[in-house]
Amino acid sequence: MRAQDPASQRAILHVDMDAFYAAVEERENPALQGKPVVIGSDPRGGRGRGVVATANYEARRYGVGSAMPIGQAYRACPQAVFIRPRMSLYAEVSARVFEILGQVTDLIEPLSIDEAFLDVTASRRLLGDGPAVARHIKDEIKRQESLTASVGCAASKFVAKVASDLDKPDGLVVVEPGREADFLAPLGIERLWGAGPKAQQRLRNLGCATIGDVAACSEARLQKALGDALGDRFHRLSRGLDTRPVDTGRGRKSLSKEVTFGADVSDRKQVERRLLALSEQTAAALRKKGLRGQTVTVKLRWEGFETVTRQRTLPQPADTLEAIWPVARELFRKADRPRLKVRLVGVSLSGLSERSADRRQLGLFEPPGEAPDTRIAGALDTLNERFGANAVTRAAALGQSRRSFTPDPEPRSPDEPASDA
Repeated sequence: MRAQDPASQRAILHVDMDAFYAAVEERENPALQGKPVVIGSDPRGGRGRGVVATANYEARRYGVGSAMPIGQAYRACPQAVFIRPRMSLYAEVSARVFEILGQVTDLIEPLSIDEAFLDVTASRRLLGDGPAVARHIKDEIKRQESLTASVGCAASKFVAKVASDLDKPDGLVVVEPGREADFLAPLGIERLWGAGPKAQQRLRNLGCATIGDVAACSEARLQKALGDALGDRFHRLSRGLDTRPVDTGRGRKSLSKEVTFGADVSDRKQVERRLLALSEQTAAALRKKGLRGQTVTVKLRWEGFETVTRQRTLPQPADTLEAIWPVARELFRKADRPRLKVRLVGVSLSGLSERSADRRQLGLFEPPGEAPDTRIAGALDTLNERFGANAVTRAAALGQSRRSFTPDPEPRSPDEPASDA
């Protein structure tokens, strides 16, 4: 008798809060209930900037969705209530929701502020099988926070993630072990992890419109059309095969700051000033959290909403402007398309590590102790903490003339605050 696949014995949950930001606002203000609610920026009669952070289900009936330009959302649903995000409030609620999850299992992989994977295999002894644990979590979230969550329950992360999205809001979809391929077969190929627009088109060229169609393709045929790695991935996922464990060490993967300009910008010096200020804010946020990052990524969105990113890995993890800014500036200049106006600019650091865990090798003539840029950054942090944010700012961009690239004290947009993703 063939041994049972260990993965089929697992109980994996994907917990996804329903329209989280909007649901929190409705809870805080019951007068919003039953109305279309959009979390984003001021639409200004359909001419506003920024994008939709989330929309409740009433607004979604009008075609409003996340990442939609706010002006487009207004035109689709002008009667909606538009609310600027209150991230500190959402973070507080999220922390309490994760406390509820932590009472069930310590095997939690956060994906964002409002969703996570849980491995509840060991929890079944106390709370019952996977569906019973899922119902317990849903009930506790509703009881303690007056919010709803949709949960997918399966033997793998991929199938659980797909399942949680099929019966929103307040849904619970269970896929029994051994039924994964049947469950996935009628679903569209866009639900395959890693199937972007180009990969979807290549799958359609093979005659694949559903995940079941992909499962019917041979691995060799998929690899020929998509490459070895992606072909192998889709061959496995389409059959519901996903043995990856819940990654409890995931934690925070990146820290970013970005801003949408009040009007599309053609002046590159203005863009670089904002990028410099964002780089300084990102460095300060890293230091405040006791982190350093090793990969710098610059994000640009052009006037036509096309978005590009460029990244580079630093020789050593960094948390100072001196290390981050020159790389961010060079990445921007290499990615720039001077004929296009810039709508959004952002910078992020990934490959994060605890600052205490970083052991930077000293230069040959560098005295022991912290490097000069670290000491300067620490002094600036102390002054800004004592006298208020931006009490002390950089006089000019590093390596540039004092006349050019003086940073704004705080990168702001009339419509969209800088994000801390």
